[in-house]
Amino acid sequence: MDFFAEQARQRAASRQLVLLFALAVLVIVAMVDVVVWWVWSHLMLFAMPPRTGRTLLFATSALIIGGILACSLYRIRSLSSGGKAVAESVGAERVPEDTQDPQRRRLRNVIEEVAIASGVPVPAIYLLSNEYGINAFAAGYEPDDAAICVTQGCLDRLTRDELQGVIGHEFSHVLNGDMRLNIRIMGLLFGIQVLGLLGRKLTASDSDSGDRRRGFTFHITALGLVLIVAGYVGYFFARLIQAAVSRSRELLADASAVQFTRQTTGLANALKKIAVLDEGSHLHASRAGEVAHMLFGEAGSFNALFATHPPVMERIRALEPWFSERALKLFAAKMEAAEQQENEEPSSPDRSDAVERTDTKAASARTQLAGEAPAVGLYARFGASDTSSKAPLDIQPARLPDDLVQATRQAESALGLVLSLTLSSETELQSRQQRLIAAAFGDDMAHEAVASVGCLRALPAKHRQLLLALAFPSLKRLSAGRRETLLSTVDELVRADGRIDLQEYCLVRQLRTQLQEAKQAPRESTAGTKKLIDCRESYALVGAVLACHGSASEAEARRAWLLAMQDALPGEAVIWPVLPAMWQAAFDQALDELDQLTAVGKELVLQGLLRAIKADGEVSGDEAVLFRLICASLHSPPPAALCMA
Repeated sequence: MDFFAEQARQRAASRQLVLLFALAVLVIVAMVDVVVWWVWSHLMLFAMPPRTGRTLLFATSALIIGGILACSLYRIRSLSSGGKAVAESVGAERVPEDTQDPQRRRLRNVIEEVAIASGVPVPAIYLLSNEYGINAFAAGYEPDDAAICVTQGCLDRLTRDELQGVIGHEFSHVLNGDMRLNIRIMGLLFGIQVLGLLGRKLTASDSDSGDRRRGFTFHITALGLVLIVAGYVGYFFARLIQAAVSRSRELLADASAVQFTRQTTGLANALKKIAVLDEGSHLHASRAGEVAHMLFGEAGSFNALFATHPPVMERIRALEPWFSERALKLFAAKMEAAEQQENEEPSSPDRSDAVERTDTKAASARTQLAGEAPAVGLYARFGASDTSSKAPLDIQPARLPDDLVQATRQAESALGLVLSLTLSSETELQSRQQRLIAAAFGDDMAHEAVASVGCLRALPAKHRQLLLALAFPSLKRLSAGRRETLLSTVDELVRADGRIDLQEYCLVRQLRTQLQEAKQAPRESTAGTKKLIDCRESYALVGAVLACHGSASEAEARRAWLLAMQDALPGEAVIWPVLPAMWQAAFDQALDELDQLTAVGKELVLQGLLRAIKADGEVSGDEAVLFRLICASLHSPPPAALCMA
């Protein structure tokens, strides 16, 4: 599937729907203008001069439009802290990094896995502990301030594979920019609702007025009634827009879940359970309507007009075209039998480490639910390479040393872990680096960092990168001053030997990108306005650096680089750049310029670089690390072919 082109189409569709919203606002303004004119004419008891009438209508229109926009901006502003504010507004509680609850620990593991697979930071994790339907949502302006919230029903009802599918679906909304649009729609709905609330206030206050003001209050009551009607008319159109925008993106999110998790069965079975369970995907939170368009499934009963999601069977058949109503009944019967089997088994007396055992037990009890039909639907159409129903993510935090994974979940221990990643194995150089750490953070932190060096050096480079990615959420909780000290100290540590190798450069660049963006306002857009033809020198430099680190000779590097140039810029004359010995500064500038490309331009860059990587038929560790850094710098997910590299 061409995800970037699909995003462009969805943005165009969203713009058309927003135009409908503008028309709804104009209808509201016209209705109010007519009533205000009528009220003013009757109160003044004479014909209104044309000039006065125009002024009054202009003032009324400006007041209504300004009021809607002001209330909308107020609501959007109240959600400006990102996904956390949205999750907390519906009563969700945060899942702590060091949770020992088996279900919640499994949830953290799954979200961390999918975050690594999709190439985005690990989001804040929330739980609606009193909701027993199967549902979830992602919220926030950008991946850096995202939050993912799931219901207790997801933890109680879903296996690990099914939970992965649901979480992968939500990560698609993170990557495709849906969250920012969702928050703005919430603001617009609030602005229109306030108009109706104002009308109710007017009618309620005037109903208690005395006889002396009956004539006046009649007109004010009429104005209040019109505001109520206008508010509901606008709300009707806005809900239609909300539902249409949401429906247009759900199948794209299902496709991305397949891309991230490498299997269709988990997502399909989660949807089947929604279809057969009495609770389904219902959400009972007081503000469920505000987040309805963000959810994995419908928040309430299905209504074709206001439905925020396609019908469940339609989504299942996109994944498994062979699936039928009869198959759904068979699935329900098998699920009931599997649950009875589990209930009859004696419970384990010790549940402190039951997370993975519970997953394995549930998977074996539900193996019969997966079905034997080949995954030839959406999975095959959208280019995934492994159709096995038992193809889990091959990078899992649970496979790393537990003490290191736990260290990533606390701010101070994560800081020590990152410092350890920068230390040299050479005794003399390490001693100098230890003194730098002690000067910045104290002797205890220096000793802690040195103590972890041996364990970290024994890990593959891919796993060290994984630990760094898992540490980012904890590092962002450090104070601004401590983050700045960390960045400057890491920079000194990697320069202590007078050179910066690729692994050191990637670590510093990723760290700076994550921590500096954490203190900035949410990015307005993940795509810029430049075209690739205008950034061809930067693209040529980035391609040359990548080709040199993935090739055994200059001739092979030039060949791989030429393939990248021809793939993204066919027919353009681009000269092989001369790389300076200290190429990092020029590379930084080139990445910053490429980040200003349009979404289509970024797609061309990533696909072209992917062509260079595949030129020799293999993906080296340096190529994978560097390519992931490029994707992160362009705020784009890695293509499916390298999601697991």
